[in-house]
Amino acid sequence: MTAGTRSTSAAAALEVKGRIDRALAEFLDDRLGELSRLDDASAFELLRPYVLSGGKRIRPMLCYWGWRGAGGADRDEAVRAAAALELFHSFALIHDDIMDGSDIRRGRPAMHRRLAALHEESGWNGDPDAFGVSAAMLFGDLLLVWADELLYTSGVDPARLRAARPVYDRMRAEAICGQYLDVAETAKGVPSVARSMRVVRYKAARYTVEHPLVLGGVMAGGGGRLLAAYSAFGRPLGEAFQLRDDLLGVFGDPGVTGKSNLDDLREGKPTVLMAYAVEHATLAQRALINRLHGAADLDESAARDLRKVLDETGAHAAVEDMIEVRGRHALTALRAAPLTEDAGQALTALTDAALWRHS
Repeated sequence: MTAGTRSTSAAAALEVKGRIDRALAEFLDDRLGELSRLDDASAFELLRPYVLSGGKRIRPMLCYWGWRGAGGADRDEAVRAAAALELFHSFALIHDDIMDGSDIRRGRPAMHRRLAALHEESGWNGDPDAFGVSAAMLFGDLLLVWADELLYTSGVDPARLRAARPVYDRMRAEAICGQYLDVAETAKGVPSVARSMRVVRYKAARYTVEHPLVLGGVMAGGGGRLLAAYSAFGRPLGEAFQLRDDLLGVFGDPGVTGKSNLDDLREGKPTVLMAYAVEHATLAQRALINRLHGAADLDESAARDLRKVLDETGAHAAVEDMIEVRGRHALTALRAAPLTEDAGQALTALTDAALWRHS
């Protein structure tokens, strides 16, 4: 891809992202306007900045370009349907932060922390933290409902929506099952690369790339050859995306990523990164991992010790290699895909951004 093509593709991506944001804002304003009739409904206003502030919109953009790659016209209904995936993603983030005990999301307090602060500032009865968790779970559930509503009222042809329903249902089910696998693997406490990769595939990889692409393709009437190409491209790219996320969760700059680089270590996340380190550690290194990984009071000094082990065991380099290999496989599949030229350029640019991102 030439410099001029990259510039054009980047501009197209920004334009689509802006349209997705406008569709989300319009939908949220309508729904929050309806809720304003309820007594003491001001807390729901927290949902607007939570959804709209920050975020890469990777899933809705992939859905949109999946539509365009199948020959779908540049239409507002495609943007609205794609935007529904961001509401589903916001639901998943709210619940994920509760389960992980994360205080920060996109550089701002997580939803359960915002609601706990509202409780405390309002002088209400009971435990602010318990209120924050309970209310945030409900807010996440509301976004899940709204995601369905936005998709099914997007204006996409009803027959095409019916054809896409199994893809949408499978995406949601796999993401939720993958989250359970993540919780279960954390509880088991002894990660393996094979089991950690299973979590990657179910929790994030297919939900982040493959399913959004296929969903857009089906809604535009794409044929079996194109949808198979989307899967061949989306699976390795989705895995690479999550592997990069795991690296950023430990080695990333919180000022850039918008989240702590201690949370995954404190929680004892069973990432491929940590599983590789465990499988290649010396007895002394494994003892250090067992002592520090999953320690709720882990501080920056202890985190540096763990990061050193991740480097010394080759885990850091191995995961970088896994990302590079999967990126090559994704781009090879993309170049062979029977899709429109503008979609190919946009998806190539999104691939580069996903592989080498810093946030």
